[in-house]
Amino acid sequence: MSLFSHAAIASLNNLEMMVYQYVIKNRDKVMYMTIRELADVAGVSTTTVLRFCRKLNCEGYSEFRVRFKLYLEQDEPQQSQFAASEIISFFKSVNNEDFDKLIDEAVDIILASERIIFVGAGTSGALAKYGARFFSNVGKFSNHIDDPYFPVTNDMAKNALAIVLSVSGETEEILRFAGQFSLHRCKVLSITSHEHSRLARLADFNLSWHISPIRIGGVYDITTQIPVIYILETLGRKLAKKLA
Repeated sequence: MSLFSHAAIASLNNLEMMVYQYVIKNRDKVMYMTIRELADVAGVSTTTVLRFCRKLNCEGYSEFRVRFKLYLEQDEPQQSQFAASEIISFFKSVNNEDFDKLIDEAVDIILASERIIFVGAGTSGALAKYGARFFSNVGKFSNHIDDPYFPVTNDMAKNALAIVLSVSGETEEILRFAGQFSLHRCKVLSITSHEHSRLARLADFNLSWHISPIRIGGVYDITTQIPVIYILETLGRKLAKKLA
């Protein structure tokens, strides 16, 4: 089993995710750090680092360093630009049966719905439009809404599935909008950066991609959307096979 499997990363809480993010961005440094040094630079306690190790199926920090060294030896050549290490880690984490099963479950939910409504705001709104077009291209007609104040009615929510895109899963307007769909008995499938977010907990089903949000000035989101596009296209291609 891969050291950073999707299931293992999904089990990490917010503090443990801070350790994970530091580790994959500072691979060369981590190899020579003590547990105390790693805890200090990640801004957590040594107990959190130990929990992080155990959730990766390591008995302790010493075993983690050994397995991490093996992981690096098997890894692709490192690239420093465009946070390539994060993208590479994402693709490694989803290249397994656990993630395939999650995708298959999501496809079954989509197939059982009469209509698909993609929802998002900002960058996620642009991807909602892309997702609706991609799904329509493969034979599952879909609409998109990029206005979180668009009125939700019983008619539009009937036998529908709202696929809600949000990086943080904490945007108040999107949470309110998703809640409106739930109140109208419309199923909600969320695609977020982490399943511990409020949106992920509100949704009937969640797919997550485990990359920390990046904002300029604390406002403008420049988080990579490559994982979201991958998830949307993977769902679409599996849909195409089922609809063929």
